[in-house]
Amino acid sequence: MSMVEHARLELELIEEEPEIIEGYLKVIQAFSDMGHSGGSVSVTIPVVNTLLHQKPLSPLTDWPDDWQFHEKEMWDGVNGIWQSKRDSTAFSKDEGKHYFLLANKSLTFESKRDKRWKDHV
Repeated sequence: MSMVEHARLELELIEEEPEIIEGYLKVIQAFSDMGHSGGSVSVTIPVVNTLLHQKPLSPLTDWPDDWQFHEKEMWDGVNGIWQSKRDSTAFSKDEGKHYFLLANKSLTFESKRDKRWKDHV
């Protein structure tokens, strides 16, 4: 049974709407068309999952274009805050040099020095 046939069967068994099934099948067909072997599928699916969740594949860096500033009215009414464009749950008080994730404000991470700096200075 092909990946697409398997998906159709499973989606029909849970009585998914036909137009929703077709949407899923387009995605699964595109993935199937990439011609992955059993080994590469296990590596590719986590990457696709990360990208679909709009999460970064590499560590956050201090590159200015990766951070967006929000005025104090958008944050706590007192201070402005920088938000990562690559991970919307990451916030910084120092333009991306250090950041914290909304899920755990008590931990602060140091951003990696972005390799793009070498071409910029």
